Amino acid sequence: MAATVAAVGRMDNGLRTPILKGMKFDTDIVIAGGGLNGTTLALALSSAGFQVTLVDPIKQSKRKGAKFDGRSYALAIASKHVLSALGVWSSLNDVQPILEIKVTDGRAGEGPSPLMLAFDHAEIEEGPMGFMVEDRHLRPALLDAVAKSDITEISGESVENEDPDTAGVTVTLSSGKSLRARLLIACDGKKSAIAHRAGIKRIGWQYDQSALVTAISHERPHNGTAHQFFMPSGPLAILPLTKNRASIVWTETRARAQTIQAMDDEAYLEELRPRFGDFLGDISLAGARFTYPLELSIASRFVAQRTALVGDAAHAVHPIAGQGLNAGLKDVAALAEVLVDAKRRGEDIGRADVLARYQQWRRFDTASLALATDTFNKLFSNDNTALRLIRDIGLGVTNALPGLRRGLIREAAGLTGDLPRLARGQAL
Repeated sequence: MAATVAAVGRMDNGLRTPILKGMKFDTDIVIAGGGLNGTTLALALSSAGFQVTLVDPIKQSKRKGAKFDGRSYALAIASKHVLSALGVWSSLNDVQPILEIKVTDGRAGEGPSPLMLAFDHAEIEEGPMGFMVEDRHLRPALLDAVAKSDITEISGESVENEDPDTAGVTVTLSSGKSLRARLLIACDGKKSAIAHRAGIKRIGWQYDQSALVTAISHERPHNGTAHQFFMPSGPLAILPLTKNRASIVWTETRARAQTIQAMDDEAYLEELRPRFGDFLGDISLAGARFTYPLELSIASRFVAQRTALVGDAAHAVHPIAGQGLNAGLKDVAALAEVLVDAKRRGEDIGRADVLARYQQWRRFDTASLALATDTFNKLFSNDNTALRLIRDIGLGVTNALPGLRRGLIREAAGLTGDLPRLARGQAL
């Protein structure tokens, strides 16, 4: 079904929206937000010949700071393909392949249930199921690529207003400077001011959960294995990094997370140890500690007049499956392909019928991801005896069915559905 919906979203349908001749523009596209999605999209569009202006309120020197703070990303194979096609992947340091994933259920201090779901990279032909990349390596690599490109970067300023019309959009920056463009792309986060000004509402709800995020060092090697341990308060993800380190995403109720975050480092570790277990030996903190509240938030529309939303500006889901950045990079690949193909057909890239192709392509996949993460969180983040029995049996049965297990691996790796060219590792 996903492939069918995506295909419909990409159809030419016979409508032609010609580029207006003689119109003066400062740039083809303004991208608001120079984070991971914004910079990747800027690189993709610039590589296809678009004039791109990238605007971010934070100075580049601060965004590029190389200090390790524990933030890391689990990138699916499809995301690696996107970065490879744009020439960024080869410049990354300390990439840790994910060779196995183990999913278990249990309680803190009691250890995991004997029934588990285990994935092995040997079950698919494409190699490792994913890759752990630290923010301190990924962000500078993208910014270095931007600096070497033809992208115009404006840092230390934000998009304060936009005035779209039938021919283009006039974007006003915080300095008072205005830019005339064919299209504005919002990569400005889940509280997107651009989406708000465009009258785009959001659908979703708050969870009574917060994620505690840090990095730890451990005595024993992890052998490239990622662990997802479901506890009554929420999941604990232990994600392998290089050099006997792991990235931790630890979900607790909001009140409990606030209490834990306020503890000193040793007390924090004492709270973590019974949940973590001793399978990797003793642990110690190796990065800064963060916490953030969890919510489901989906934009009711991904496009408005002369405007498209990408990444968290369009959708923010529970981190239970680690798909936030991967979903954003799929947006990047899909929108870049839609715009490039429209340009090659001589169409006006900012017209509603062009942007509708992007929306149709990505909305079904995004809605499916939101439903899946919400359902899994509700099913596993509780201590109901009957539900525990059902989910433990479900994990065990799934683990015993190689075909189903392999399908889930390919889904998690981003290899299913109607993938954009970049997500297949192909040039635009």
